[in-house]
Amino acid sequence: MSIISSTGHSTASTTTTLTQRLTAAVCASILGASLVYFAGFSHIEAVHNAAHDTRHSSAFPCH
Repeated sequence: MSIISSTGHSTASTTTTLTQRLTAAVCASILGASLVYFAGFSHIEAVHNAAHDTRHSSAFPCH
């Protein structure tokens, strides 16, 4: 009969590099700008009106 024991501790490191953080920030910025552009210039009236009402409710002047 054998007993299995583990004496080594493995720790998972969750550090991110500067490159990973910059990549995430750039991707988030592109996604956000795309959504704002889509909502602002959309020919779909419901999308445009939803964005318009959201801007007004947050006291952001849009016109």
